Amino acid sequence: MPIATAIREDPTEYIRHDQLFKELIDTFFAECLEVFFPEVHHHIDFSSIKPLSSEVFTDMIEGESRHADIVIEARLKGQNTLIIIHVEPQSSGQPHFHERMYHYFSLLYNKYRRPIVPIAVFSYDENRYERDQFTIEFPFFHVLTFNFLMLELRKMNWREYLQSNNPVAAALLSKMNFTEKERIKVRKEFLRMLMNMELNQAKTYWLNGFFETYLKLDEGEEETVMEEIKRTEDDEKLSMLPNFWEERGKMNEKREIAREMLKEGPSVEFIAKVTRLDKEKIENMKKEI
Repeated sequence: MPIATAIREDPTEYIRHDQLFKELIDTFFAECLEVFFPEVHHHIDFSSIKPLSSEVFTDMIEGESRHADIVIEARLKGQNTLIIIHVEPQSSGQPHFHERMYHYFSLLYNKYRRPIVPIAVFSYDENRYERDQFTIEFPFFHVLTFNFLMLELRKMNWREYLQSNNPVAAALLSKMNFTEKERIKVRKEFLRMLMNMELNQAKTYWLNGFFETYLKLDEGEEETVMEEIKRTEDDEKLSMLPNFWEERGKMNEKREIAREMLKEGPSVEFIAKVTRLDKEKIENMKKEI
């Protein structure tokens, strides 16, 4: 008797991690393909790419909603052929993920009737075996084998991407395979890559925020990183790097001022005006005092 398998995602984990990866890949889509899937990148006409609406499909058996995270329409170079590129970030291990990729593929194909390039990006920390195909077969007949491309970050050597000067590779150093002793080195190389890429401030801050979500050093370690960078980089390059540490210190100082003011009795509105902190954050501080 056939067994219906329900595939569920933890919505909290999806928001915290899968959504971060979705934003990274959405923002730097071409760069992501270039560094991790160069064969795909080589054949895509990036002047033709068109993000399609976030796809939400209903499981007719369980009545649950499933999201296909990144769905891009593109044209192959030198051809009129339109294809769909589906990228699915996955932040937690699931035994039937390969089956879910096939579900997404079939549903997208039914809707668009175009060739689809399916890609899975695995970002969880544990080392585990992932299947890159889904098969339906019987002892007497092979029905189908569905294959998809995949990126397993935890199995990747971070040192292999240091010369790429690619923003996605730089951000994802934080999820690759490094030891505890290499944390400072990884952070230093990430900042060096940021300096060499010469991105605008908004993208630089965004990439740093992504990186620090997964690899965050304490103040002493950050000071070590900065001292090492100052010894190896010239002042002109250093000026391209926003002073994350100075601004973080200013924010910590503002929080301390707000806490002291709360003890003295001023209103939350007044403290927010003086410190320029969010009212909600000050309200939370007030509850803690």
